[in-house]
Amino acid sequence: MSTQWRWDLLDASGAVMAQGASPGFPTQSEAESWIGEAWPQLLDDGVDAVTLREGEVVVYGPMSLRPAE
Repeated sequence: MSTQWRWDLLDASGAVMAQGASPGFPTQSEAESWIGEAWPQLLDDGVDAVTLREGEVVVYGPMSLRPAE
């Protein structure tokens, strides 16, 4: 059984948003490449932060999508 990697999409309060999660990816590298490309649109869509999961296990996050000041 292969594990899927995905990003939980979080609002400013840290709650999982209605759209819930990103598509699933077969590798961590592919998930990280996707977030590297998708974050500007996600931010425009109201996503404030993301958490990376491998299956149900949190790998890291929450990680803000907002630029550092």
